[in-house]
Amino acid sequence: MRVLAAVRDLDLPDCWVGAGFVRNLVWDELHGYAERTPLTDVDVVYFDPSDVREEAEATIAARLHEQLPDVPWEVVNQARAHRFHGHAPYRSTTEALSHWVETATCIGARLGQDGRVEITAPYGVADLVTGTLRPVPDRDIFTFNERISKKGWLKRWPKLTVAAD
Repeated sequence: MRVLAAVRDLDLPDCWVGAGFVRNLVWDELHGYAERTPLTDVDVVYFDPSDVREEAEATIAARLHEQLPDVPWEVVNQARAHRFHGHAPYRSTTEALSHWVETATCIGARLGQDGRVEITAPYGVADLVTGTLRPVPDRDIFTFNERISKKGWLKRWPKLTVAAD
C-alpha cells in the first residue's frame, strides 16, 4: 500500500503500478508463500503524450526514490512505449499494457483518492488468479516461452500452468 500511495501522490496522468508488483503478489498468495518474492523492479506506468522525454521518467523515478529509497523503481511513459514494439501510438496506459507479453502480467493497480485499490486489466484477471500463463494475442510464442524460461516462473511457482491454446 505504501508503494501505491507514493505513486498516487505524484498525481501522474493515467498512472498504474503493474507487472511483477501485482503478478508476484497474487502468485505468492496462490502458492501459500508467507514471504513475498523479491521484486527486481516496481513498474510505474503512466500516459502523458505532452512529455515523452526519458528525462521526465528519470525525474519521476528520482522523486519516488526520495520517498521510498528501498523500492527499485522503474518508470515508463506509455505514450512512448509503442516505439519499443513498432506499433502505432497507444491511446492509454491500458492499451499499452495489452501489448505486454503474457495476459497475467497485463494488469495495473493504483490507489484511488478514496483509498480503494483500482485495477485495469485489458484481458481480465482470470489468468492471473488461476495461475495461467497465456501469451497476449499479438505476441509470438517464442518470446512468450523464452520469458517463462528466463524468469524461472515454473520453478518459483510450480502450480502455474501454461495455456494450451
